[in-house]
Amino acid sequence: MLQIVSASRLKGDVVTAGEGDRAGRARVVLGCLVLGLLSAAFFSLFFGAFDAPVWRIVLFYAGLDDGQGIRAADFLVLESIRFPRVIMGVMIGASLAISGAVMQGLFRNPLADPGIVGVSSGASLGAVTVIVLGNTALAPYLAFAGMYAVSLAAFCGGLVSTFLLYRIATRNRLTSVATMLLAGIALGAFAMAITGVLIYIANDTQLRELSFWGLGSLAGATWGKLQAAALIIVPALAASLCLPRGLNALAFGEAAARHMGISVQMVKNIAIVVVAAATGASVAVSGGIGFVGIVVPHLLRLWIGPDHRYLIPASGLLGASFLLLADNISRTIVTPAELPIGIVTAAIGAPFFLWILLRRRGLLDM
Repeated sequence: MLQIVSASRLKGDVVTAGEGDRAGRARVVLGCLVLGLLSAAFFSLFFGAFDAPVWRIVLFYAGLDDGQGIRAADFLVLESIRFPRVIMGVMIGASLAISGAVMQGLFRNPLADPGIVGVSSGASLGAVTVIVLGNTALAPYLAFAGMYAVSLAAFCGGLVSTFLLYRIATRNRLTSVATMLLAGIALGAFAMAITGVLIYIANDTQLRELSFWGLGSLAGATWGKLQAAALIIVPALAASLCLPRGLNALAFGEAAARHMGISVQMVKNIAIVVVAAATGASVAVSGGIGFVGIVVPHLLRLWIGPDHRYLIPASGLLGASFLLLADNISRTIVTPAELPIGIVTAAIGAPFFLWILLRRRGLLDM
């Protein structure tokens, strides 16, 4: 399939096209995804294990209901549990999906994933270290963080792994994507080895906490955690909107991108920071949630093509909707208990990933 480089008439953006211009279809899909996200958010607010009169509470805030008969617990469920949980789900789903789209564009591989650079493994190591060793000699140093110690340690672990990866892959101020990929795999394996040692020495209570955290959950969403995560995730997602032109050009190789006037090193730097910040902060507050970063961008490529001007925002919208729907399933399928959301995303994402592989194999065999 031939790819054609063309310049946008509006801003000179480099775009890639495989089967004609998919811009019209992409705009329609973006509109549908916006409606889908709003529907998923409303569903998450209105339905759950606790039967709260959400409509009446909304009308009360609008001044159209006197609030008689609405219990304090109903307000508590909506204000302190469902609202922060929905917003957290939107942020994390968008972060993981956009990180996946950026990684796939950077590595020029539609099967790349944010975890491939070791950010998730480093974040997991930080969290596991606090959970297992938090009551030992580290206790005085973790006291200032309080209930946010695990999240802070996870974020710091992601930052350290990203810094090491960047130093290894950068030479003479030039970052090698191939070296980054191999170094990320090696650092991830090393972090998982240390994590395995910590899990081995953990007690039964810690093992249960580790298992639940490792499978991911939005159950711990609070306004405090939401604010802390937003300070990192929102700027990272905003920075990702600067990448489409560069990622489109990189699809044809670094040499071709330079001839198009793209600052390849700057694109790499921004992409690395975006993935590290968004993924690290997401893992810090929600634990390990898999398959969002690989399934969502790949599915959208089948619908709207590889143009990152549409792929990145569409990935954010679909990733947010997907995670909200997965969260709805996780908190209602075994009511009154709650299933870790990572199990739901894996149950949905793994078969789809296999379908992608089989489809690609079928195309290659034709």
